[in-house]
Amino acid sequence: MSGTSVLEITDVTVRRGDQMILGPINFSIAAGERWVILGPNGAGKTTLLQLFATKVFPTTGSVRILDKVLGQVDVFELRTRIGLCAAMVAEEIPGEELVRDVVLTAAYAILGRWNESYDLWDESRALALLTTFGVRQLGERHYGTLSEGERKRVQIARSLMVDPELLLLDEPTAGLDVGGREDLLRRFAEFSKDPLAPATVLVTHHIEEIPVGTTHALLLKKGLIAVSGPVEQVITSEHISLVFDTPIVVSSDAGRFIARMAPLE
Repeated sequence: MSGTSVLEITDVTVRRGDQMILGPINFSIAAGERWVILGPNGAGKTTLLQLFATKVFPTTGSVRILDKVLGQVDVFELRTRIGLCAAMVAEEIPGEELVRDVVLTAAYAILGRWNESYDLWDESRALALLTTFGVRQLGERHYGTLSEGERKRVQIARSLMVDPELLLLDEPTAGLDVGGREDLLRRFAEFSKDPLAPATVLVTHHIEEIPVGTTHALLLKKGLIAVSGPVEQVITSEHISLVFDTPIVVSSDAGRFIARMAPLE
């Protein structure tokens, strides 16, 4: 494995009972890469992200994350090096928690502030992240009073609190209106320009939600990798039509992608 590899999956399968959910697949991510994963419903996107997040273990094969092999490492320690923004986390955030504390508690990989203590560095980082994603003014609000768009921004700030080496985002713009989506994608694009930003994996259903700055793409179909590689080589009319079983025309403009149904002949 390369010294710059962040994640490497080798001959991995995931089964539930007699059903093959994912694989076999082989895949790797290098430091500095920004990946997007797309595919139709049921393709295995969420299962793959759960593997990356150490929430699911492979049935067969090997998963190496940040030079640690699943099954041979304390996953609770490994998780402190991985930022995760996903429904599986969002659903557990207490509604009565202050927004500031939702971000702060990520330093201890917990949800809900208790008796832990934080230093000025922690508090400054939490405020800086809330500022980066446009919600600093909400720091003293209760999380449960926020709009869906505001919650998404807080969740992303929380996922970055531990200064992760790998950042995982599961449909971060889902449920947002067009304005909220575009604002968040702009902030992603700005964030990705930072040379110290972590390797990133973003899962989405829609190519319009691929942020500027994305370097690579992976298309899943029926639990298998249909195609992967540099984003401009993967997000094409041919590949998208194949994976979604629909004739789709893909175009791009200023680093953003657009999909529409191919005209009827």
